[in-house]
Amino acid sequence: MSQWAVVLGVSAGTGRAIARAVAEQHDLDVFGVHRGHHPEDAALLAHEIRSLGRRAEFRIDDAGTAAHAQVGADQVLAAAGPRSIKLFVHSIANASLGRFTVGEDRLVPKQFAKTFDSMAHSFVYWAQAMLDRDLLAPGARLLALTNPLHESILSHCGLVAASKAALEMYVRYLALELGPLGLRVNMLKFATVVTPAVARVYGESELARIEAVHRSIIPAGRMCTTDEVGGFVSLLLDPRAEWVNGATIDFTGGMTQSLLDVVLMRRAGELSGSL
Repeated sequence: MSQWAVVLGVSAGTGRAIARAVAEQHDLDVFGVHRGHHPEDAALLAHEIRSLGRRAEFRIDDAGTAAHAQVGADQVLAAAGPRSIKLFVHSIANASLGRFTVGEDRLVPKQFAKTFDSMAHSFVYWAQAMLDRDLLAPGARLLALTNPLHESILSHCGLVAASKAALEMYVRYLALELGPLGLRVNMLKFATVVTPAVARVYGESELARIEAVHRSIIPAGRMCTTDEVGGFVSLLLDPRAEWVNGATIDFTGGMTQSLLDVVLMRRAGELSGSL
């Protein structure tokens, strides 16, 4: 029986790179969910995966709610069958930016609910739904993605930071609960990569500035790439990585986040709305 990767947020950015890497390096079929913002990218990725001799089943949906986790898990079961999921990746970017108290961009309850559902709670919703349907293969890896944001203070990003902090705690508790079943749950923290979401928020001119800043705060003198993230996730599927559990893995390349905060503070203070 073939083994599968389930990737939430598959069409672009790190989710896309991870799906491509595990299909190529571990012969995994891919079940992906995305919100339909990048249909051409999703179609191209599906073609690339199938050209490797693997199956690609993509769905357009909002994976960040409890109800849609149930629907999505049913679709995975129909496509892949029981005990088929070797890798589950939570790569959803659907957060609201704003301030908690003062200003026209003051956050409202529905933005709290959406951000925490998408960026944190849905990791648990999907874990529950996959367990209920016996979808997880022996030794399966469940992986959440994060960045150094919740370790710092960056204007207008408090809600994102809080949801990522909650996600980190979910990872630790799920690792505790699922470890005896032979399952491994971790979080990968990586530095800023250029994704469609980042490009949309900052714009082309600001991206050049961000890249220049990263050259000064990362020892390698450059930004991380989505392909590097995908390649590292592929390494975590190696049996020799079985002992990694409940961990927040630092893949920032030694980035000094404090300097980045100072440089980007002015720009972040002008933002409102959603990533």
